[in-house]
Amino acid sequence: MADFKAFDKTSKVLITGAAGFIGFHLARRLLSLGASVLGFDNLNDYYDVSLKESRLAILGRFPRFTFVKGDLADEKAVMGLFESFHPDIVVNLAAQAGVRYSIDHPRSYIDSNIVGFFNILEACRRHKVAHLLFASSSSVYGNQQKTPFSTADNVDHPISLYAATKKSDELMAYAYSHLYGIPATGLRFFTVYGPFGRPDMAYFKFANKIRRGEAIQIYNHGDMYRDFTYVDDIVTGIEHMLCNPPRKNELGDAYKVYNIGNHQPEQLMHFIEVLEQALGKKAKKEYLPMQPGDVYQTYADVSELQRDFDFKPETTIEEGLGKFAQWYKTYYK
Repeated sequence: MADFKAFDKTSKVLITGAAGFIGFHLARRLLSLGASVLGFDNLNDYYDVSLKESRLAILGRFPRFTFVKGDLADEKAVMGLFESFHPDIVVNLAAQAGVRYSIDHPRSYIDSNIVGFFNILEACRRHKVAHLLFASSSSVYGNQQKTPFSTADNVDHPISLYAATKKSDELMAYAYSHLYGIPATGLRFFTVYGPFGRPDMAYFKFANKIRRGEAIQIYNHGDMYRDFTYVDDIVTGIEHMLCNPPRKNELGDAYKVYNIGNHQPEQLMHFIEVLEQALGKKAKKEYLPMQPGDVYQTYADVSELQRDFDFKPETTIEEGLGKFAQWYKTYYK
């Protein structure tokens, strides 16, 4: 797809999870290009709601942004969005996130990631959209040893309910694409970080504890690798895809899944060292064993992303964590 189309700013884009980390950054990018964006979010208290409100306050400065508070699991609310806004493109980023949280709070993952996504699919079926993009996760790869992780790999062995729901979303989207002709693209994100990030993510937790002089918890005694991906790279990848729905394959299905990762696994201890340097303060450290549901490494094969959109994430952790630290110091003063 070397001749992919640039984003059409006349497109009307519905972004679920617009008050979330990636949703906020994507909405701001599209609004800055002049697009009309409808944001939908339930503003749950999984993490600090004031951070979500700060993101919405920034988006609210754009005249073409509209926000509706509601829950994906509410079928009438979801249908109402489509009936009033008539989106051309839908980006479903709303989900219950977090691997470890899914161990103790499984029902919230079924409500949001399964029932909620089903409602989105039903709405896309009844109100024909040009393209549905939806968030999946590198967690679907489980603990497989083969690297880098390719979208052609078998992902039938999730080791957390969170991962299982994301694999389920991919299967549901494929079925709806096949049955009803909905062009759909799944996005397997790899450990996204950056300004206005999620406080439940390791790097954000590390920053909070370093600031307070508390010990950071390092799992598997630091012997872990992650394909850390800066949020602007994620947004650029999505932007390239928005007006380029998958072409029909030999079965007539317009469905595709892409990895979006940095293609550069970083050793966890090195990542911590770079964060310490960016924050200008050393961390106290507590070493712990591997946690249930965690994986040893993630490593994205992005050859298809590069082939189809002439793009691959390239922001280094030094640059990305530097920008995060700059934002963090300003936001938390």
